[in-house]
Amino acid sequence: MKIGIDLGGTKIECVVISEDHQIVFRERLPTPKGDYAATVNTIEQLVAQTLPYAPANTPVGIGIPGTLSSDTGTIKNANSTCLIGKPLDKDLALRLNRPIKLANDANCFIWSEFCDGAAKGTTNAFGVIIGTGVGGGLVMNHQLVNGLNGIAGEWGHNPLPHFKLEQQPCYCSKEDCIETYLSGPAFEKRFLEQSSTKTISPVNAEEIVNLARTGDSLAQKHLDTYAKMLAASLTGVINIVDPDIIVLGGGMSNIDELYELVPNYLQEYVFSDTIHTPIVKAKHGDSSGVRGAAWLWND
Repeated sequence: MKIGIDLGGTKIECVVISEDHQIVFRERLPTPKGDYAATVNTIEQLVAQTLPYAPANTPVGIGIPGTLSSDTGTIKNANSTCLIGKPLDKDLALRLNRPIKLANDANCFIWSEFCDGAAKGTTNAFGVIIGTGVGGGLVMNHQLVNGLNGIAGEWGHNPLPHFKLEQQPCYCSKEDCIETYLSGPAFEKRFLEQSSTKTISPVNAEEIVNLARTGDSLAQKHLDTYAKMLAASLTGVINIVDPDIIVLGGGMSNIDELYELVPNYLQEYVFSDTIHTPIVKAKHGDSSGVRGAAWLWND
């Protein structure tokens, strides 16, 4: 039995996965906003609910929106900023009295998809999360790659290439990070800025995409530009890593048009005469992160 937890910006999800890879328990609770102590308490509450399904000594894998610093032993690079500087693994190990493994949520995502999802059977795979933020995880030679600094796969905090747009500040203190253009909130914000003259404007990404599908020229152009920016941003990954597959997850991955538009635009940017890299939707959808967290205890 394995226990996985996905610590997200809006919800914390916990699952128990059986030996035959089935989810036998699932529960979600809202993430306490900006409150580290309450976050630890919520995780403890969720794990307590697994006792009828898994032994009390079952290890716990946790996907987090950041990574553990090898220098300080505390969390860094988290867009849930209340986690930064906190020894989350040690605090949870003491509170839960269980073995704990932490990993970046995008690493958990691609590990799940590599083990038994859309990337199963490949050797090298890159996982992309485009939702509230933009993250990435990398599997090379059948191994999850963390990197010397614990930031392997963090393509979302490279500058957006090939586009000259107004500067966008990022929570990481830099400017023009890919995340500030490709995240779900950024997609919505940019469209609302462009559509300020409309009497009624969509309020979320799903409504913007639906507007494009009904023939709204502004929404169609906005979606097309987004696909171009995504293609240009993935170019760096393909040029350097050349993975066997790229798997998309997060809320923006549910836009079906991206799987047609982005491959067509890759040719403009990738350093190759032909591009064979498949870009596919995650098999396990929203469950990939929490499943991958549980899989952290399976080499």
